Amino acid sequence: MWYLGIEFTMKHRPELDPGFLPLGPWMNAYEALAKKPVFVAVESAGGRMVTRKTAIIGDGKHDAADERYLERLIKFLLWSVGGYRVLLCGANEIAGRLRRAYAPGGERAFDAQFMEDVFERAFTMITCEDACFPENRDAAVSVGGHTNGCRIGFDAGGSDRKVSAVRDGECVYSEEVVWHPKTSADPQYHLSEIVKAFQTAAEKLPRVDAIGVSSAGVFVGNSPMVSSLFLKVPREQRAFLKDIYNAAARRIGDGTVPISVANDGDVTALAGAMELKAGSVMGLAMGTSEAVGYVNEEGNILGWFNELAFAPVDLSESAMMDEWSGDIGVGCKYFSQDAVIKLAPAAGITLSERLTPAEKLKEVQRLLEQGWDAAASIYRTIGAYLGHTLALYQKFYDIRFLLVLGRVVSGEGGRIILSACSEVLQSEYPQIAERVKVILPDEQSRRIGQSVAAASLPVV
Repeated sequence: MWYLGIEFTMKHRPELDPGFLPLGPWMNAYEALAKKPVFVAVESAGGRMVTRKTAIIGDGKHDAADERYLERLIKFLLWSVGGYRVLLCGANEIAGRLRRAYAPGGERAFDAQFMEDVFERAFTMITCEDACFPENRDAAVSVGGHTNGCRIGFDAGGSDRKVSAVRDGECVYSEEVVWHPKTSADPQYHLSEIVKAFQTAAEKLPRVDAIGVSSAGVFVGNSPMVSSLFLKVPREQRAFLKDIYNAAARRIGDGTVPISVANDGDVTALAGAMELKAGSVMGLAMGTSEAVGYVNEEGNILGWFNELAFAPVDLSESAMMDEWSGDIGVGCKYFSQDAVIKLAPAAGITLSERLTPAEKLKEVQRLLEQGWDAAASIYRTIGAYLGHTLALYQKFYDIRFLLVLGRVVSGEGGRIILSACSEVLQSEYPQIAERVKVILPDEQSRRIGQSVAAASLPVV
């Protein structure tokens, strides 16, 4: 098949989405033709500088492909690494157009504003000469894996919240409660629900030595700088939100219980590393959105955003738009309950608009349990998405194990997704199939694994 004058191979098209154009194999085909060196760097807090050496074709005949390649590459780097400044060397004309895209009112204004909110400084994109291109400065961080004492683990999902009471590494109690953080504008609602979960788990323990939290969002310390959970909370309440988890911890015990908060994707990866006793683990949770984390070969996290819900995976111009970021073809519409809902009409399944997104997912799962092949086709399609997207993720992360969790993969749907993913990998990406082991944990781990792993975050 062809895209912007670049031919690439895709034998296995997703069943309900034949127009899907996977970014990974297209990038591979493009890079095989590209010879003009280009350097990209993303600068983050603390002097972190993640660099990538690549190339464009630059022959004047593939200008659209050159620009699309760099635009998607930079977008992926921003959402995987995170940063407030992009440096581009070797493509000044394209850099000028990208700079306008990331300016206020531009196509990528959301991305720039998100980075500014996280790092609390202006987002910039600049060009530089070869001699001035910075060196890579990146360092992994050791986190989690602590099991001693009496701990509370909290997983703040977008549709339900999970909490576990853990004593010396053994989960003695877990519960899952429906809540509505993404539609509530009152920050007191969020605080009271978090405190209620903490207190419920505390009642099951003789004492509380520490609290660990897995939460959607980007964090500096324990402060959620940006999080979809607080989407409706007014910006002027941001100071309250930055202290919300610490404030909840002060309501437990004598008010001095230590708390540690981490991105839910990193906690997913940590859960996998703890279970497998291995590194090079990517955790991918398909829930309200897509949550991704990564633990390197040494068992440490990279300290990257890993917000791949906003990273591109599909080049199709007819791909569904993400309502928050305003972009199309990004991960949250392929690996979440939104993916199930998006694909339902193509499968011939009508879901009542009176249902919440979580209820729509449960309805499809109910139909699957009743043996509807139409429902199974949705999960086969998501599995095909996953197989093709692994070819993209493997370009940025050294993955030996992919741990798949979240409510979307509960029950038979999870097994169908993995089977379809394996079929794509075996037929189209045999080297990845040989290297990467895709794992579906047991049902309990899929539901509460993140809250139990979150309990291991603080040092006691």
